[in-house]
Amino acid sequence: MMNERATQNAKIEKTENGWRLGIQKGDSLSYRDAQLDDYSQLPRHKFPHRTLSLSLRAKVSSSSVAGTWGFGLWNDPFGMSLGFGGNPFRLPMLPNAVWFFYGSQENYLSFTDDKPAHGFLAQTFKSRGGVTPPLLAAGLTLPFSRKMARKLLSRVIDEDSVAISVDVTQWHRYRLEWSEKRVLWYVDDAPVFESPISPNASRPLGVIIWIDNQYAAFTPEGKIAFGVLEGGDEWLEVEDIEMRDK
Repeated sequence: MMNERATQNAKIEKTENGWRLGIQKGDSLSYRDAQLDDYSQLPRHKFPHRTLSLSLRAKVSSSSVAGTWGFGLWNDPFGMSLGFGGNPFRLPMLPNAVWFFYGSQENYLSFTDDKPAHGFLAQTFKSRGGVTPPLLAAGLTLPFSRKMARKLLSRVIDEDSVAISVDVTQWHRYRLEWSEKRVLWYVDDAPVFESPISPNASRPLGVIIWIDNQYAAFTPEGKIAFGVLEGGDEWLEVEDIEMRDK
C-alpha cells in the first residue's frame, strides 16, 4: 500500500492506472513536494524491503525540473519530516539507496569526483556504517574541514551511478532489480546499467516516488549548499506500478 503525501502547494491525483504528482509554481521560500511511499509511519528497522523488483511507467512535465524527482528505494537518511507532520523520529543516518534519480544542476549528489552528480541517473549508495558519526557531523559544519569530511564520506559510502539518456517527458517503462549482490536498471526492458554495489539487505529500505523543488550539493571543493528553488508548475505521472520482493 502506498501512502500519498503532499506539502502545501503540491497535490496528488489518482489516475486510471496510477497517480499524478504535482508541485505548483512558486518562489524559493517554500518547500513543495508530492510523494508516494510505503514506509512513512514505520521505524527504519521495519522498513518493508530487503530486496525488490520495482517496475513502473512514468513521464514528467519537463526535462529541466527545478529540484529533484525519481523513484526507487532509500533509508530516509535525513530523519526529518521535510514538511510533513506525524512521522516517527529517526536519527540521521548514512545513506543507502537504489533508484532512478533526477537532480537539477544546482544539485551535486556524489561523494566522489568521478561519478555524475546531477541530471537523470541510475544510482546506488551503500554505506558501511549506521548513524552519522559525531566527528563527521562536526566536520561538515566547519568550512576548513569539509574537504576532509567529504573524503571520509567517500571511504564509508560506496556509490555507483551512470547518466541515462532518454526523453523523460515521454512514457517509458523503468525497472530496477535490487538483489543482495547486484542492482540492475532497465528502460523499456533494455538494460542501461548494472552495479555490484548493492545496499546491505540487513538494513531494509522503503519505496519512494516523488517530485519536489529541493536541491542539495556537496562539491569536490567542499562547498555545501541546500535549499529550495523557484520553479513553475511541474508534475510526475506514474502508472502500472509493480513490486515484487526477490
